[in-house]
Amino acid sequence: MSSLRRRLRRGLKHTGNALGGFIAVRLLRLLHRANLDTASASAGWLMRKLAPLFRENQIGRANLTAAFPEKTAAEIETILSGVWDNIGRMGVEFAQLDQLWNEDAHLHPENSRVSLDPTSIERFLKLQNDGKPALIFAAHLANWELPAVCAATYKLDSAVLYRKPNIAAVDAWLEETRAASMGEIISTGLGAPMKIAQALERGAHVGMLVDQYYVRGVPVTFFGQRTMANPLLARLAQHFNCPIHGTRIVRLPGNRFRAELTDEIAPVRGADGDVDIAGTMQAVMTVIEGWIRENPEQWLWLHRRWRPEDHTAA
Repeated sequence: MSSLRRRLRRGLKHTGNALGGFIAVRLLRLLHRANLDTASASAGWLMRKLAPLFRENQIGRANLTAAFPEKTAAEIETILSGVWDNIGRMGVEFAQLDQLWNEDAHLHPENSRVSLDPTSIERFLKLQNDGKPALIFAAHLANWELPAVCAATYKLDSAVLYRKPNIAAVDAWLEETRAASMGEIISTGLGAPMKIAQALERGAHVGMLVDQYYVRGVPVTFFGQRTMANPLLARLAQHFNCPIHGTRIVRLPGNRFRAELTDEIAPVRGADGDVDIAGTMQAVMTVIEGWIRENPEQWLWLHRRWRPEDHTAA
C-alpha cells in the first residue's frame, strides 16, 4: 500500500506540475504581447493586494525589521509593499526581456527603457576589449535579469549562472527565451563548475547572483548581522586570478531603468598573497548592502537571509 501511495503522489505531482507549467507558459506568452506600462502597473497593484496571503510577506517583514531597526512599522510596511510591487512588475518584464533593451540605448536614451551613465559605459567597453575573463556579481535588485540582456545585446562574451525551475515546461520556455536574450546560460548543478571554468578559460565574463543565503557558505556580516554567503565567486577569482566587477539595475519612474557597472573590486588577500575567500565575499556583500540601502524596496527580502544557527555558531 505504501508503494502504491508513493506512486499516486508522484503521479499527482507530475500532473500538477504539467498543468502548472502549461498555464504558466501560456500566461508568459500572453504577457509578451501585452502593453508593458499597463500590464506592469496592474501586476504591481495585484501583488501588493495579494501579499498578505503569502508566508513570504511575514519573512520579508521580519527581515526588514532586523535590517532597519531604526525604521517605524509604517516605514517597514511601505518598503514591503514596494517589494511586492517590484515583483509584480518584474513578472511582466520577464515576459518581455527581448523588448526592454535597445542597442542604441547609450546614443538615443529616449528610445530605450534602460539608460547607462557614461562612467559605466567606459567601464563596460574596457571590460569588452581587454581580452581577459572577468567575474560579475549581481543581486536580486529591481529587474535582475537585465544585466545579462545588456551583455548579450552588446556582444560581450558572457555566461550566466542560473537555477533551473522545477517545472519542465517553464524551464524549457526559460531556456528558449533566455538563450535568445542572454547568450550562454549555465544551470546550477554538478556540471556547473566545469562549464564555468571552460567559459573563463576562453575569456568569457561570468555573471552570478550572490546575495541569497547559502547553507554551506562562508560567514559574512550583512546589515550588521552574521549570515552565510556562497563562496563560489571568490574561489573562482582565486583560481583564475581574474578581475571582479559588480553590476546592478535601478528601477526608475515610468518603467525605466538605470544600469550600472562598478570599477574593478580587488579581492581581499591574506598575508601569503592568496585570495581570502571569506574576506572577499565580505567585500562583495558590503557593496550589495550599500546598493540595497539606497533602494530597499527594490530588493528581494522574501527569503530567510539570517538564521539563528549562524548566531549561535559565531
